[in-house]
Amino acid sequence: MEASEILEGLSPQEKRLILALDQLNGKASVDDIFEVGGFRQMVEVMNAASWLQSKGLVKVEETTRNLISVKNKEVLNRLIEINFLSMLNSDFKGSANLASIYAGTDSLRRHSLLSEDIPIALGWNRRNNWIDIRKSDEGTIVSTTASGESFIKSHSLDNPSSLTGEERILTALIGEGPKFEDELGDPNPVEKLRKRKEFFTEKLIVIRTLSFTPLGREVLSMGIELKDEVAQLTPELLQSGKWRDVSFRKYDIRTFAPSVYPGKKHPLSRMADEVRRIFIEMGFEEIDEEYIQPAFWNMDALFIPQDHPARELQDTFYLKNPKEIELEDEDIVDIIAKVHEDGWETGSLGWGYKWDPGMAKKALLRTHTTVNTIRYLWKNPEPPIKVFSLSRVFRNEAIDATHLPEFVQIEGIIVEKGANLDMLVGVLKEFYRMMGFENIRVRPGYFPYTEPSLEVDVYYNGSWMELGGAGIFRPEVTKPFKVEYPVLAWGLGFERLAMLKWNLSDLRDLYISDLDMLRQSSIL
Repeated sequence: MEASEILEGLSPQEKRLILALDQLNGKASVDDIFEVGGFRQMVEVMNAASWLQSKGLVKVEETTRNLISVKNKEVLNRLIEINFLSMLNSDFKGSANLASIYAGTDSLRRHSLLSEDIPIALGWNRRNNWIDIRKSDEGTIVSTTASGESFIKSHSLDNPSSLTGEERILTALIGEGPKFEDELGDPNPVEKLRKRKEFFTEKLIVIRTLSFTPLGREVLSMGIELKDEVAQLTPELLQSGKWRDVSFRKYDIRTFAPSVYPGKKHPLSRMADEVRRIFIEMGFEEIDEEYIQPAFWNMDALFIPQDHPARELQDTFYLKNPKEIELEDEDIVDIIAKVHEDGWETGSLGWGYKWDPGMAKKALLRTHTTVNTIRYLWKNPEPPIKVFSLSRVFRNEAIDATHLPEFVQIEGIIVEKGANLDMLVGVLKEFYRMMGFENIRVRPGYFPYTEPSLEVDVYYNGSWMELGGAGIFRPEVTKPFKVEYPVLAWGLGFERLAMLKWNLSDLRDLYISDLDMLRQSSIL
């Protein structure tokens, strides 16, 4: 199309954008164009830019920058390694028995430390070579190194040269406000703070820059005039005769028409509907329970020992309020205590320790949906039982391509006379077959609450991928709840299943609102 034809077909907003871009020397961000051009809404700028780009008059470049801001102005006081080092030198003269440090309640309070902060503080201090830790007849001795003593003597928030890299970054963010990551200099302190989670928040900002193409400059040189134009002929214009006196904007029938996308459910919602349909067609009933549970139902009732690594803060989200949840059934609590201690009447030896009811009362976000099934068995011990749940669980995971702290599990149980491992494998294979996966295998696994246990894999794109675990509940789990028949149980990954169906390599893509992906996803 000739430049003169393009000029005749420009809308008022397109002309306004071109003139604003010209005032900004031919290259500018959409925010600057919005200000200079006198637009009323940013959407006017973006629409005009999109049309001009399609006509070849402007080029749109996008860059992504990470904006970092502190969570609050008190974060400088939360660097526990510095608080710990200060306490060690001022309250313990630079060296102390670790047991004495834990016992120093007043010292901890004065230096804004909790007893659970000490292991973390020790780790950071050792990385910085500020302390030395050694074993002796008196116990574990923690001492300040020469480097640590030199640092703490010179350290002052009023002296920028004495601050750590992390403190300098936090000071800049507090004093000057949010900054882009590339403006903060040395990336190492940023990475250290990022691992600690509680100091700052991050937000990806997309910056769009517009610039003229050679064709755009040619059209600009031909002269652009802002004037009132009519884009649509109305009955009023025809009846009044005003159509003779107005200027009509020229239409270009060759210009592309915007794509129209019908409303539809998110792909994950559609897949959840499919999972529910399959289980319901197989005769199952859906159940669910609350996200917040006492550790008793999440761990103890499932014969998970109280010293199991999964109970640690690194794996489980414990609540501060409420910190504990009272247990409903004292008789069941007493039985579970005996199962853990000596096996009770299950034929097991138990775990051989003194069961702690305080640990069982701790409030947490459930780490698996097996909470749903064990609570269901507590209330409904008699067969036949076929129930499933499709619901969220929470684990203290670092976010990466294959892990999220919040995800969905597909859980289910079958309870009936004569139920066995062959039946369990058959149900799982039928479920995955109905989901579109033909090549399925099972292999031995281990879980504290099932025996035998197995893991389920499907073959996809030339390799086997694990999708979940299954097994038959142990007597230590079923007998306290008066369940007399075998309980076939499974817990399967929902998001991993979705990744396979849509050939994704990054779990996070499922929850990023990529409009193009959502619009182009097939309904079936």
